[in-house]
Amino acid sequence: MSALLYPHIEIEASGVPILSGTNTKVVEVVLDRLAHHWDADEIQRQHPHLTLGQIYSALAYYYDHQVEMDKAIDNQLRRVEQIKSSVGDSALRSKLVAKGRLP
Repeated sequence: MSALLYPHIEIEASGVPILSGTNTKVVEVVLDRLAHHWDADEIQRQHPHLTLGQIYSALAYYYDHQVEMDKAIDNQLRRVEQIKSSVGDSALRSKLVAKGRLP
């Protein structure tokens, strides 16, 4: 089986796909699509340094690797939750809760 090539996508030594010529990870574009339901045009408005070609290539890469990328996203979200729970509330948040400004 031959390897698929994606225009505008480079794989870093760590295995993370990024958009060529940028520091933007493919997952960042994907999360804009998934979290905000933005189309390619809106993603470009929010990230004017990216071309539509780069954005569409990132989305194509995601849909071709959706299972593994979704798993990586889930792992990152779990890790963030672990870190947040181990750190606890900030002093500012505690004050705002005490004053009834936050639940």
